[in-house]
Amino acid sequence: MNGTDLLYKTNVSFVIVNVGCFMTQPISVIARSLVRERQRTGLSLAEIARRAGIAKSTLSQLEAGNGNPSLETLWALCVALDIPFARLLEPQVQKTQVIRRGEGTKVVAEQAHYQAILLAACPPGARRDIYLLLTQPGADRISHPHPQGAVEHIIITQGKALVGLTDAPEELAEGDYICYPGDQAHIFKALEPDTQAILVAEQN
Repeated sequence: MNGTDLLYKTNVSFVIVNVGCFMTQPISVIARSLVRERQRTGLSLAEIARRAGIAKSTLSQLEAGNGNPSLETLWALCVALDIPFARLLEPQVQKTQVIRRGEGTKVVAEQAHYQAILLAACPPGARRDIYLLLTQPGADRISHPHPQGAVEHIIITQGKALVGLTDAPEELAEGDYICYPGDQAHIFKALEPDTQAILVAEQN
């Protein structure tokens, strides 16, 4: 990671914040989430817009998949809907998911040079433990299946590694992210000296 990329830990996710870089949001994901969560509350379009302090027409456009919402607008909507911020941004994922550096679900602030990339939202009731991995090339680290429902998230912060399920590992470089079922056999194999990573072990 370079000097403008900072790793933050929140209670719902790891995010990469890239200062001074603009990228667009996945509006289709946000639109579906807004409609779903508003219907869950049973509140009208006008009432949610009022609580969020935005125009009804703005919310209508967002639910239709149009517009380019700022971080501030999305945050206000989450407060109005009483949901975690990450719930608006999390698309349906496969069992194993890889996000390369520079990819992922992105939102941009209007009032600062600040961008957040959601890598994974924490499911309700889940517990997460966080580890720093310091590894060297050599023998493969093969892990036997953990308890059912376990999920592992890994972000490579230095070097390269082969990571994932033993029958379908992925080669990852600095800044890449992967998640995979921890209740299946999995591998971490350093491909370069002094490879480092953040491991988030999730258990429902």
